[in-house]
Amino acid sequence: MPDEVLCAIQDGIATLTLNRPEKRNAINLAMMDGLASQFAALEQHRDVRVVVLRGAGKVFCAGRDLREMSEQQQGSAGQARGDVVELFHQLETLRHPTIAMIHGDALAGGCEMALHCDLRLAAEGARFGMPLARLGLVVPFALAGKLLEVIGPAFTKQFLLTAQPIEARRAYDIGLVHEVVAPQDLEQDSLSLARAIAGNAPLALQGIKANILRNLSLREHIAHQDLDDMVERTRRSADAREGVRAWLEKRPPV
Repeated sequence: MPDEVLCAIQDGIATLTLNRPEKRNAINLAMMDGLASQFAALEQHRDVRVVVLRGAGKVFCAGRDLREMSEQQQGSAGQARGDVVELFHQLETLRHPTIAMIHGDALAGGCEMALHCDLRLAAEGARFGMPLARLGLVVPFALAGKLLEVIGPAFTKQFLLTAQPIEARRAYDIGLVHEVVAPQDLEQDSLSLARAIAGNAPLALQGIKANILRNLSLREHIAHQDLDDMVERTRRSADAREGVRAWLEKRPPV
């Protein structure tokens, strides 16, 4: 079985590739373990200045592996969700600046992963979506906070309540991505941005990122156990089980 996450380092740029193209880079437990290990290793890597996250195949990331999630809904789903929250927090707080290079769809957990990168470049034609309401799920507190931080309350409501995907240009209009480029230019433009960042002083880069994170850290002190409990109850509900089954079977949920 190939590695779910590949890592290549050149000229101070670490490129992490989500490597489940046959599954639209859906996030399973093995991929989460691989990403967590790579993040921990890069945290200690002295030659790395910037990290680029990308996907293999036609899709950036289609979100959680719903077949695996369906099985977890019958068991320890809460722990699985907690692992995702912890993983994305690890990505967000990585001391190196991070760039999401989004060549194809970034949906559900894939969109969430991109949101936790510092910068996001998207190819024309890429789509972004958070179809939680269609799956019968409630947005986790950490994701709601990240969306509010990036696109504000008005667009967060529209994005989550409609559960409809949006095109890259619309994502740019609402501030979800920093730049939209032609598909053939995405890799070069992303690497050019990475080189521009990597050419700066490493202590300055780390200090700037730490300063920004500290300014946003008040959100971490907001009590939300009641909301976490609601998320978990919803995840285990009949609606959620039906929503996931319907998605897998490509039919409208009942």
